[in-house]
Amino acid sequence: MQLNDRFAASDDVVAKQVGGETVLLDLASGQYFGLDLVGGRIWELFGEASQSLSSLSDAIEAEFDAPRSVIETDIRALLVDLKDRELIAPQPE
Repeated sequence: MQLNDRFAASDDVVAKQVGGETVLLDLASGQYFGLDLVGGRIWELFGEASQSLSSLSDAIEAEFDAPRSVIETDIRALLVDLKDRELIAPQPE
């Protein structure tokens, strides 16, 4: 996954804030997934437009106190997981 690869949320996913987390429901599979505060913020950014690893890292770095290298590593892992579960899809540049 490259810094400029773009992704968008799947149309088959519904998100809801519950307590301190974001719960995703994949309508295609009927499975639920939970995201913590940072993961929820990333999901929220997908609602605004397709996002790249770079743009997500910029936003999270501006809002949370963590080193850029840790942010990029964590976001990359989340994106791979969301993509593998077909909750997000690659977008053309």
